[in-house]
Amino acid sequence: MEIKEERFRPILTTKGRKTGKEHSVILRAVNYNGKIYFSRHKPDGDWFQNALLNSDVKIEYNDKTFTGKAHLVQDEELDKKISSLKYPGEERAKEKRVTLEVTLN
Repeated sequence: MEIKEERFRPILTTKGRKTGKEHSVILRAVNYNGKIYFSRHKPDGDWFQNALLNSDVKIEYNDKTFTGKAHLVQDEELDKKISSLKYPGEERAKEKRVTLEVTLN
């Protein structure tokens, strides 16, 4: 993997669950233990729902495109760890979040 930063802002591209068209969004991401994590308060965002339905995703960062498979993190301790890495020293790091883990191909 060529992403070295622990926190970064890539473009995540998912496949629309209704249209089948690509849906891209710029998000904060965390690089931890060789995987990429994206999180949000609730699982209601389009990108989040799309990735749950079709796990094939693309991540664009520093003029490079990576492909991978996304899945929902079920481990509450890992959720907390990702939040603390995503928002270091911030109060919102303590908020409950849902997290997607992306394993790059």
